[in-house]
Amino acid sequence: MHFYKRWNNITGWAVFAVAAMVYLMTMEPVSSLWDCSEFIATSYKLEVGHPPGAPLFMMLARLATLFAFGNPDYVGIAVNAMNSLASAFCILFLFWTITHLARRLVTRDGAQLTAANTWAVLGAGAVGALAYTFTDTFWFSAVEGEVYAFSSFCTALVFWLILKWENRADQPGADRYLVLIAYIIGVSIAVHLLNLLCIPAIVLVIYYRKFRN
Repeated sequence: MHFYKRWNNITGWAVFAVAAMVYLMTMEPVSSLWDCSEFIATSYKLEVGHPPGAPLFMMLARLATLFAFGNPDYVGIAVNAMNSLASAFCILFLFWTITHLARRLVTRDGAQLTAANTWAVLGAGAVGALAYTFTDTFWFSAVEGEVYAFSSFCTALVFWLILKWENRADQPGADRYLVLIAYIIGVSIAVHLLNLLCIPAIVLVIYYRKFRN
């Protein structure tokens, strides 16, 4: 198990590095000609964008614009880079989600996690995460100043957290993961409503973990 955990972390961060490098190298130099320009401009001045406003995204993007060091020419790059990194973290949590589910699959019915199974699980995670990295829609959102990239990151984080809870549900203090999940879902509404789609999946995980019969 120690071998699996170590290589699961190493491979996950390697996948993250690939995604981050690809997105940072291909991100928009300034902004796309749609809502992105509005989001970048309103976040730079902390103004109100179109409804519902995405206030959390505006505040985080404002923090990112501080790395432009007062030069408006680099404001768009800073916001785009924030989204690129958020998308890379989304890929990281997707990798860990896939490996968690794959490990549960190969160790069902009391089977042991062998070295061959470990590499198969890690390979499945890498293939799945990298395949999603280069999908057209996600890549398109990852390289521009829109809310979808950060919302995808919040969604991936929430689902990964429910799997962490599922591993520790019988341990003292495990319910702190549920509190954190509720908090992240709450604040992510101030980015986009996508995260609400995780709630049915979370309920099913809790139900089947607590009520096995």
